[in-house]
Amino acid sequence: MSIEDQPSDQAEPVASSTPVAARNRIWWLLLVAGVALTADIVSKVLIVAHVAPSHAAIRTLGGLVYIELARNSGAAFSVGTGATVILTAISVVVAIVIVRAARRMTSMPWAVSLGLILGGALGNLTDRLFRAPSPGRGHVVDWISVFGPDGKHWPIFNLADSSIVVGGALAVLLSLLGMDFQGGRNPVEPTDTDG
Repeated sequence: MSIEDQPSDQAEPVASSTPVAARNRIWWLLLVAGVALTADIVSKVLIVAHVAPSHAAIRTLGGLVYIELARNSGAAFSVGTGATVILTAISVVVAIVIVRAARRMTSMPWAVSLGLILGGALGNLTDRLFRAPSPGRGHVVDWISVFGPDGKHWPIFNLADSSIVVGGALAVLLSLLGMDFQGGRNPVEPTDTDG
């Protein structure tokens, strides 16, 4: 038997483990997205049920956080007020891009990052689709104000906004560290020393 005829035991596990790793990371991405989405929806349902829009802000954590009900027709932190239809379309596109990108991902940190972004995008998209004034134009429920009531120091936000920001910050960090979707590091470009 020649060397070429001998079975290659080492190449086979690597090839077969990649699809398994990708499937596992997709499940993690979906789990993180599901937890973020569920937390956002449950918190909004509780706020809408128990805090009236005319109710004074509820001071918590020694004045660090105030809870109050606000409706937002814009994006995270009240940016882009009045562009609800466009933001609805952007949320749908973001969700599709993340789901498509997840097919080639085997990195756990990227799964967490994209899961947070996906969960947050779906949380606010749910409001835009199902809340007043109409489907696709619904106003997002915001309820967290920090350092003071009425968004004096920082715009009022919700858990979906927080999830998007944390997931985005993690994505930036992973990119700066050179981590790719497969969990490896992107090669550093050689510098031209001849100048």
